[in-house]
Amino acid sequence: MAGQIKTAFITGANVGQGNLLTKALAARGVRVFAGVLPGAPTDLVDTNLITVIDQDVSSTESVRASAERVKAALGDEPLDLLLNVAGVANIAVGVIEGVKIEDVERIFQINTFGQLRVVQAFLPMLRKSKHGRIANYSSGAIIANPVGAGPYNMTKHAIHGMTLTLRHELSAFGIEVTSILPGGVLTGMSANAHANTRKTWNAQPADVLAVYDPPLGNVVQHVLPDMLEKSGSTPDYAVAEMLKIIDLPKWKPIHYVGKDVKPMGLLRRLLSDSQLEKAIRSSFKIPAAA
Repeated sequence: MAGQIKTAFITGANVGQGNLLTKALAARGVRVFAGVLPGAPTDLVDTNLITVIDQDVSSTESVRASAERVKAALGDEPLDLLLNVAGVANIAVGVIEGVKIEDVERIFQINTFGQLRVVQAFLPMLRKSKHGRIANYSSGAIIANPVGAGPYNMTKHAIHGMTLTLRHELSAFGIEVTSILPGGVLTGMSANAHANTRKTWNAQPADVLAVYDPPLGNVVQHVLPDMLEKSGSTPDYAVAEMLKIIDLPKWKPIHYVGKDVKPMGLLRRLLSDSQLEKAIRSSFKIPAAA
């Protein structure tokens, strides 16, 4: 499959995994269109194989304009690969009882509706390919369901639901679709995990914090960032794993990327939902009422 991928579009390519995947695919000779948030800092520049495309996934107009640019650049050529990487995790952070609805709406606009917009805009180009592929970035959070990340988790469950439906809707066109479930990756999104989680946790409304800090404050501010620093994957490892997935002749509904999330994928297959929930609570040190 590696040799069949000639063209690709990657969202969220200004930094992080999208950025590294852009460079890795270009190094293979793939013509990569790199979606970058307008005004966001990036080290990407136009080359013979990389074309930087302004794209704000939270804007339908911006996504449509980016698709038109790619379509004009490709001419009659197809688009072979779409990597839906763009997303954020630092909006609507905190327990579900205390998050602001407007913040939840914002993270959905980026993480969920953003990927939907991109799929809709780029599918006509992918249908031209004899081996079109779409990888939607969900998250290992849909297995672990971490405390204090409910809205983020909700957006990523929705992405996986979209992926499963697309697998049915696009099978007649030979387009492979998968959900990528990354674990913790030590990138800008997860940098300074202890300081960032402490800041966001304590930014919750005082009345909410007074209720939830005694049972869950240690989980969020210490246990979870400790696990990320101990078990999180390096960016290079995550990119290498993703390239292996791209090279597979057939895609499964889910592919796991990361040293910490792969064991959870195995547990998901072996345990009942209740058993898995119990194991996660034990691992995360989430208390239960006596």
